Amino acid sequence: MIGRLRGRVDYKAHDHFLLDVSGVGYLIFCSERTLSEIPGNGEFTTIYTDLLVREDLLQIFGFLSQVEKEWYRLLMSVQGVGAKASLAILSALGEDGVSRAIALGDWTSVKSAKGIGPKTAQRVVNELKDKAAHVMSLVPHKVGNQEEKVSDADIIERIDDNPSINLAISNNSAQADALSALQNLGYTPSDAAAAVAKILNQSSDLSTEELIRSSLKMLSPKG
Repeated sequence: MIGRLRGRVDYKAHDHFLLDVSGVGYLIFCSERTLSEIPGNGEFTTIYTDLLVREDLLQIFGFLSQVEKEWYRLLMSVQGVGAKASLAILSALGEDGVSRAIALGDWTSVKSAKGIGPKTAQRVVNELKDKAAHVMSLVPHKVGNQEEKVSDADIIERIDDNPSINLAISNNSAQADALSALQNLGYTPSDAAAAVAKILNQSSDLSTEELIRSSLKMLSPKG
C-alpha cells in the first residue's frame, strides 16, 4: 500500500495532478480544496495517499492531512458513497466542515456537495455520527511545502516563549484535548463531539480550557 509520496509536481488538472517521484509519474486524484493547496508546476510537495483497487482500475487519491484521509475512508464505507462522492463532500466542506456537520447531524450541509442527494446525506450522518469524535480527536499534521511542519517539541518551546500562543490555532490540539476531557467526565463520544463542534462553529479560536468550559456549559442539564 502506498501511504505517502514526495516528488515534483509535473502538472495540475481540474481533479488530479501528476507527481514525478524519481522519474515515475503518479496520477493523484484529490478534492478541490486539496488541489488548490498543491504547489505549482516544478515545485516539490508531499502528500498522503490511498490506493483504490478495482478489477479494471487502480487509482491513487491524495490528502494533505491524516484527518482528511480518514474522513475519505469513512465516507467511502457508507453505502452509495464512492470515491467521487467522498471527494465531492470534502471539496464542499473541507475536513473540519465534515467533522462538524456529521457531529451535529447536519445532513443539509452534507447535501450541499455536488451529486449528494438528501437520502445519501442523511445516511452519511446517521452511519458516521458515532465516529466523528474519533476523527476530531486526531491532531492533524499537514504535509507539503505549503505548510510548516510543527513537532510537539516545537509547540512546547513556542508556548514557553510565548504563553499567548493558542493551541487551537497551532495544531488543533485544543479540539482533541477537549474531546478527551469530556469523555473522561462520562459524556458519550457523540455528545462530546456535537458540543465541541457547536462551540467551534460559534468561535474557532478558543483555548483548550475555554473550549472545555463552554462545552460543559452546553452539556449541563438545564433548569
